[in-house]
Formats: sequence, structure tokens, C-alpha cells
Amino acid sequence: MARGALPDVAASSGAREGAGHNSVEAAFEFHPLAIRYLEHVRVEKRLAHRTVELYALDLHKLQANAQVAGVELTAVHNTHMRRWVAQMHGGGRSARGIALILSGWRGFYTWLGREGLVASNPVQDVRSPKVPRPLPKALSVDEAVQLASFEAASSEGRAGDPALEARDRCITELLYGCGLRIGELVGLDLQASTVARGWIDRDAAEAHVLGKGSKRRSVPVGRKAIEALDAWLVARSQWAATGTALFINQRGGRLTPQHVRVRLKQRSLKAGLATPVHPHMLRHSFASHVLQSSGDLRAVQELLGHANITTTQVYTRLDFQHLAKVYDAAHPRANRAASAAKPPLSPATPVAAAANKLKP
Repeated sequence: MARGALPDVAASSGAREGAGHNSVEAAFEFHPLAIRYLEHVRVEKRLAHRTVELYALDLHKLQANAQVAGVELTAVHNTHMRRWVAQMHGGGRSARGIALILSGWRGFYTWLGREGLVASNPVQDVRSPKVPRPLPKALSVDEAVQLASFEAASSEGRAGDPALEARDRCITELLYGCGLRIGELVGLDLQASTVARGWIDRDAAEAHVLGKGSKRRSVPVGRKAIEALDAWLVARSQWAATGTALFINQRGGRLTPQHVRVRLKQRSLKAGLATPVHPHMLRHSFASHVLQSSGDLRAVQELLGHANITTTQVYTRLDFQHLAKVYDAAHPRANRAASAAKPPLSPATPVAAAANKLKP
């Protein structure tokens, strides 16, 4: 059963598919404990209406499973949960979908435990099938340089807006040259202040940004990015002589993340790249290229502002993918089929050495 809309969870339930959305069948009635729990998350926890709807659909599935198994909700055991996970997985439900359902069930039984209605949580040690973690999409070094060096006016054979081109080029250089998140970029101000979310120290060639978890970090700004910044600051005065935001639109307002995404996509297509580029792809490219050159995983972690090194380790996989392509293209005895299997990183590579140091 797919998760979907639920008009009145306290009155009735029973999801059925139809006309592109889920509705409720009056024939199915929630267990009183399920109704109490939904009221708890709605009133006491003050969860959003949509979240309560999703919890209700999770409980509908749980109650239906318990009815088929012939057990009360308070008598469900760990073995029941494992069987139902296996059934959902065998039925084609995604690992992420199963994980979300288990999360809803776990919260329900945690509440039952606090109410003294169950002795243990049957979901506590049950895990969903492993969710495959896709590799981040990154540009090659040549593609990244091609995008950053692209000049819109000359390539189109006509005069464009020099200020617009200077702004977009500066945005590209900072995203790729500093590995900034899109929110960090648009939050930059012209000058440092007690209320500024971020700024660039031109003399020190450093970007100071406010990242996830309200954590501040400093990132070096390269020569090309500094040159692009200087050009943009001159051009910016043509649009607005005042204001605090570093990146503005032609009306003087601070750029939004969506505006940057649209402009970067247009720029990448005009530059002749095969794939439209989004801001986070340049952050991935920054991390991948620094790691390829240095093999210093801890340094990349600091530059990206990752709280956990495991988040950064995904780039070791991306780096091995790069090494495998180089091997396939250069070695006369390369076996492409074997290379595609992605064997473990060789301890001889700088990236592997850095990753191996982190193993317990």
C-alpha cells in the first residue's frame, strides 16, 4: 500500500488507490490505541498535518498485518516484524520506503512502551534492507575548467550584459573553487558584521560561511575566484550602490538559490557540457578533485564542513572510479569488465592510504 493523503485519521481509515491518489475507506476502523497515538503526535508533539497522515497510513499497514497474523498490536513480536519486512521487500517496496514505514512503527511502539502497554519495542532491532548510496555526480577537471572559463558574450557572438556575465562567472568560480553549498553562497554579504551569515575576506583570500548546524568555517579562495570576485564587485555597482548581499539580481535584491540553479544550468548548456550542472555538482567536483590531487581525506572533510568523516568517504569511491577509467584507457592489458566490478582500493594509492588510516 502506498503512503498517501488521509483526510480524517481519527474517524476512519483504510487506504485504497484510485484516480492518482490515496483515499480512505470507511469500512476499516483504526484500533483505539492507533487513534490515541495519532492524537498524541498531532496535539502533543504538534507534528504537521501531512506527517500525521503518513503516520496513519503506516499504522493502517501495521494493523492490517497484525490482523492477518492473528495477533493484537500489543502482542506483536520481533519475528513478526522481520517477516513483514521480508514480505515488503519481496513485494518490490524500496529500501527507503521500508525504512520510513519501520520508523513510523518504531515511534508507535516507543509510545506504547512509555504508556506501559508493551514490555519491549518489537521494531527496536529490525533493520530495513540496505539503501544503496549512489555516487555523487562530479565533473571532470576539464569540464569544470571549461564551465568556469566560459564567456557567454564571446561564445554567442553578440554583446551581453557584462555585469550579468561577471556575476555568473564569480558564482561558478566560488562554487567550484571553494566547495560552497548553495545556501552558503547566497548568504554571503559584502562585508563582515555581527549579523552576516558569511563574507569573503579579500585580503586574506578566505571565505567565511555559516554551514549546516549553524557551524562556521573558513575556506581558502583561489586566485581565479579572487579575480572573478574583483570583476563582479566592479560590475555590481552598476546595479546597486547599496545593500548588504554580495550576489544580487538586477533589481538589487539578494539572489535566491533557485535563481542560481537556473543560471548555472543555462551557463553549463551554453558552455557545451553534455550534462546540465547544478550547484551541488560543483561542490562534489571540488571535493573529488582536491582528493585526487592530495589524498588527504581529513582536509577535504574540513573544507566541506562535514561533521562526520563517513560523509566525506564517499569521495574515495568516486576517486577510485576516476582511477579505474585512467587504467582502462592507458594500460594495454586492462580488463574493462573486471574494472567495472570496482575491486577494493589498492593500498598503493594516496586515497586508499588515507581511507585505510580511518579504519578501526
